[in-house]
Amino acid sequence: MQRNLSSFLILTGAALLSFLPAAIAHGHDEDMSMDIGMPKRPTIPSNSSSDVSEPLSYFQYGKHTGLMFAHIFLMTLAWVFMLPIAVMFSIGRSRYTLFVQLLFLALNAIGVFVSTIYNANTPDLYLNNAHHKLGWLLTWITSSQILIGIISTYAGRYGTKRPGWRNGFVPVSTEAMAEHQRLQDEPHRFSNDSGQGTEPNTESLRSHSISSIGSDDQLPSARNHEENEYEEKHGLLHGTKLDHFLSSKIPRLLSSRILQVFLFFYNAVDRLILILSFAALATGVCTYGGLFMGDRVFSGLAHFIKGGVFFWFGILTLGRWAGCFADIGWAWNIAPSNGPTAEFVESFLIFFYGSTNVFLEHLNAWGNEWSAQDLEHLSITIMFFGGGLCGMLVESKRVRNLLNVTRQSKPPYQGDHGVEAPKSYSFSMNPLPALVVMLVGMMMSSHHQESMFSTMVHKQWGSLLVGAAFARAATYVILYLAPPTSTLPGRPPSELITAFALMAGGLIFMVSARDSVMSLEAHDVDGMFVFTVSVGLITFLMAWIIVVIALKGWAVKRENRINFSYRRTGMA
Repeated sequence: MQRNLSSFLILTGAALLSFLPAAIAHGHDEDMSMDIGMPKRPTIPSNSSSDVSEPLSYFQYGKHTGLMFAHIFLMTLAWVFMLPIAVMFSIGRSRYTLFVQLLFLALNAIGVFVSTIYNANTPDLYLNNAHHKLGWLLTWITSSQILIGIISTYAGRYGTKRPGWRNGFVPVSTEAMAEHQRLQDEPHRFSNDSGQGTEPNTESLRSHSISSIGSDDQLPSARNHEENEYEEKHGLLHGTKLDHFLSSKIPRLLSSRILQVFLFFYNAVDRLILILSFAALATGVCTYGGLFMGDRVFSGLAHFIKGGVFFWFGILTLGRWAGCFADIGWAWNIAPSNGPTAEFVESFLIFFYGSTNVFLEHLNAWGNEWSAQDLEHLSITIMFFGGGLCGMLVESKRVRNLLNVTRQSKPPYQGDHGVEAPKSYSFSMNPLPALVVMLVGMMMSSHHQESMFSTMVHKQWGSLLVGAAFARAATYVILYLAPPTSTLPGRPPSELITAFALMAGGLIFMVSARDSVMSLEAHDVDGMFVFTVSVGLITFLMAWIIVVIALKGWAVKRENRINFSYRRTGMA
């Protein structure tokens, strides 16, 4: 399970970094628009005597601002606050998952309704924008996930009608389900592994702690106690006509193979929906501000995707400090089992980014001569390619064993203390990812820009990336002096600085796009405004992320305690 989780995380990161070529390819595909055949609303004419229409944005429009502010408030409340809680509760297999998911859907539905009213009363100032399409797509995805969770609960649990519980389900065939409901004499196994352990009481470390419930005569009493307890305190659909209909119809309609597909889709949405919601939020800002229209979309894609990668790199770093992925050794602890290290994944993502972006640096000027700036950007991608490859080689145990081979004629005596593995072999200290980040920061902070404002903003996020690299170096010094000795999260304090610098640097990186800089300059905003607003937002967001991860731990501990009480009652 841990190996599968590691592979899934690698693929998730690769998919995130692969958005750039896909987005650029989509930028040329105007004929594939979903708005073909839709009537286009007129733009706002300029007040000047010129016949050319003024390219106003929704921010400059100035009418029905109450509806727009209500839409922004509701969507922020839904996607930034409620959705992360729903995801953490779902990963923790909490009984409150369905309640929070339905609350999220309600807020999102109201926000969509408000935006529909706003669009009906305003002209279309950003034709064929991606925010509308992505917003509808994510709304359908989240709605489908909740529906699949309810259906899978009824189909996958042996007579336990708990649409909000979803403590993982064991896909079984209709025949086996009917046989168990008729006889009720087989041991029952709960499969609770979330694959996201953070502490000894988490799902991934207790997934097989409950393998059965007593003997045959103890199982009915335990199940009756569970059902009565749930009916008294936690039933959302229990006892209703819909509950009886679903419990009688769904197990006959779905096979175990379909349930496995449902489970894969549900877990994939849990782990990708926050990244997709970040993309929806970013496109919403661009649509509201009228940024990156026409061929300027290439600059926007480059800065938003690259800055978004550093931003999410910082979130992952903060999650590692908080204890996420401790069950695979990514929380600065001793790995309980063999698997790819976090530094290997970081190096792989750097290598993947460099290997794909090598072919994209000249795409904006395809067919024209290469400029010095194109060659400069190409050199940076080659640095990513080489640095990521070198980092993966450093993390390879096979390469390390080959480097340890000497020209001795016979193998050394195995009991010799000279051939004992150094203590540093028990954990990873790979400076290559931090080195690449530091070099990118140094290059961008010294990069020539068209205006003083743009130079200042680039220097801000470049310096933050350099600071993140030095903070990671401090982490390695701490671990070298005091190596981890436990499977519990190590939580080196320097990683908080690393996470902050990466998140703030990534956010300012996104703002440093040419369109964004021109818009800020047009509104007489100075560079320090960007810096102060960004760091204030990041510190608040870091606090919220820690709270959300703590809520997941609270949910897991509560379910552990309730499951243990059910088990003791069944054995009494």
